[in-house]
Amino acid sequence: MELKKSKDLKIIKEIRNKSFGEYIPLNQKLLNIINDVDEDYTFLKNPAGQNVYLYLCEYVKNFSEWYFKKSPQNIKVLDWGCGKGQVTLLLKEMNFEVTSCDLNKQTNDSAFGQIAPIIEKANIKFTPLEHEYLLPFSNDYFDIVLSFGVLEHVSNDQESLKEINRILKPEGLFFCFNLPYFLSWTQRLAHFKGDFYHDRLYNKKRVINLLNKSNFYLIDLWHRQLFPKNNIKYPKYRVFEAIDQFLVAHTFLKYFATSIEFVAYKK
Repeated sequence: MELKKSKDLKIIKEIRNKSFGEYIPLNQKLLNIINDVDEDYTFLKNPAGQNVYLYLCEYVKNFSEWYFKKSPQNIKVLDWGCGKGQVTLLLKEMNFEVTSCDLNKQTNDSAFGQIAPIIEKANIKFTPLEHEYLLPFSNDYFDIVLSFGVLEHVSNDQESLKEINRILKPEGLFFCFNLPYFLSWTQRLAHFKGDFYHDRLYNKKRVINLLNKSNFYLIDLWHRQLFPKNNIKYPKYRVFEAIDQFLVAHTFLKYFATSIEFVAYKK
């Protein structure tokens, strides 16, 4: 599939803009589950933080329905590095056929190393990954693989992408969100303070190089999130999100945004 026609490129951008601007109510089931848990879930309790997950999942739904020409219940998705389980929950509510997995390590960013009430109360089954990048799934099995802040943490991003390519069906989609951008002011500030949770930062050239070596074709790439959303409670958070997205889309400030994100397909 060659998505190079101007009509396709216009539709792709329209889907992204529409999805990111969608008015989506906060997920009450999610809020009820995490209501009594500690500060590790602040980013989901905070309306501005949860809203990011809502519109990104909406984007996955809208884009995949257009791309595959079929409904979510007929689309197989891998939530790669499912963590706390919020993405799996949201996608299941959209009727996607979701498989969840995470690295079998006792760390606080793995589903195995933290209290995970969403996984427990939503009865989410997830597959343990016993290798740093090899995946226990068949060739050409999934329609979609999702990385919600995962690719930047794996031990070998190139080998991980090759594995993702292997388990995707021909022309299957890889969505990569929250990939830390190398000029991001928030990432640089974190490093200045000694926080190297994101020790690898990315730019467009690096992304394209990784995709080319992994037999992917880049469909769309964008900058996102100039201002932090996880812990800051903004009044009228949707208005603030709209302003943020305008600045990132139409001004030079995009080069200081927190993330670059993309969708690619298996050649």
